[in-house]
Amino acid sequence: MTNEITWRLEHDKIGPLLRHYAVPAVIGTMVNALYNIVDRIFIGQGVGALAISGLTLTFPIMILLQGFGMLVGAGAATRISIFLGRKENDQAEHVLGNALILTFLLCLLGIIPSMLFMKDMLQWFGGSELTIPYAEEYLYIAIPANLLASLSFSFNAIMRASGYPKKAMYLMLLGAVLNVILDPIFIFGFDMGIKGAAIATVISMAVSAYFVLRHFTRKDSLIRFKKVYFRLNWPIILSIVAIGISPFAMQVAGSLVNVVMNNALYTNGGDLAVGANGIVSSIGLLVFMLTMGIAMGMQPIVGFNHGAGHQKRVQDTLKLVILLNTGIMTVGFICGVFFPELLVKGFTNDPELVRLSADGLRISMAVFFVVGSQISITQFFQSIGVAWKAIFMSLSRQFIFLIPAIIIFPPYFGLNGVWMAYPFSDIAAALTGWILLFLHVRKMKRLRAEA
Repeated sequence: MTNEITWRLEHDKIGPLLRHYAVPAVIGTMVNALYNIVDRIFIGQGVGALAISGLTLTFPIMILLQGFGMLVGAGAATRISIFLGRKENDQAEHVLGNALILTFLLCLLGIIPSMLFMKDMLQWFGGSELTIPYAEEYLYIAIPANLLASLSFSFNAIMRASGYPKKAMYLMLLGAVLNVILDPIFIFGFDMGIKGAAIATVISMAVSAYFVLRHFTRKDSLIRFKKVYFRLNWPIILSIVAIGISPFAMQVAGSLVNVVMNNALYTNGGDLAVGANGIVSSIGLLVFMLTMGIAMGMQPIVGFNHGAGHQKRVQDTLKLVILLNTGIMTVGFICGVFFPELLVKGFTNDPELVRLSADGLRISMAVFFVVGSQISITQFFQSIGVAWKAIFMSLSRQFIFLIPAIIIFPPYFGLNGVWMAYPFSDIAAALTGWILLFLHVRKMKRLRAEA
């Protein structure tokens, strides 16, 4: 099994190899998105417009908590890929054991303060007396269960990186399908409303996490949990964090952006404008996660071949991923700009919320076609272990450019100014990514010439 996996990463044609890893990764990321989007659809259609606004208030907390899982999952997956490329399987298992312990510690670090200061945070996030009760009802169940989500998604990424992309895909699908089945049962059948959506998600995550972790105890797994590695090793912890800090920084930035965005929307448009952001974010998330899945599928190929010294394969993989992701984002741009009402009505039939959401979607996705290359380049730097560039690019789109635009534009353009911040940051971040990639390629050429 070891020889077959490593031989394919080193010798298979890039196109079929990328498809082999990207399809399961795409399904995994789309499933991740669907957990939340399915909740929003059922809540919007079954509970009401203000319930969507209340659920939108939970985004900053849930995004931040998910960031801890992504920190471990992305960092450990990259390190394991590189060690497997070097034929150092013991080191890969050492990373695996430390990743499990680190997941528990970081989840506790996030869950405890979130439960203690929930109401204060929701008020800070732009909530009102009409929307905060909906958010609290959801979060009192969802926050403690975040440990299950972190275990499920983090170790699914590690499973994929260690050579089991199809199995990782099936286990993610298991949780997603279960969530789709349970949501209407708890929301409508048991008449539990937004609380029912949270319970359905928790059960689905628990089932997924169980089977994902069980994989790493099986004798036929390429890498397995071993008791000897269940002790914190600080060099390994730091090596995981050094890579994982990039997606974590993206999640933290995303959380802060949601806080600033929700407050700006509430100030300029009221409670329903906050709900519109939930719908706009959901639609954008579907396209974003599709391209993220392809970029994540690139990670084992790039990480392994970078570790093995096959730079031509690394470059060919990156070129293909940029091309694919740009095409996907272009389709997202066309749908969001020309057919926004059609997309929005999947979430709500409230006329005012439909109008606000459609306007927001049309403006926010105005230059969405440039985002595909930015996502691809960010994942590329993460995959080869160049942490600082991945961190900077993660922060650029969601933090460095977007937040100032959210603050600057609304005084001049009102509610539309809040939505206009998105296309501004998309263009600026994409240009930044291409500049960093150009400098990196030039440096690599110079080093090869001097060797």
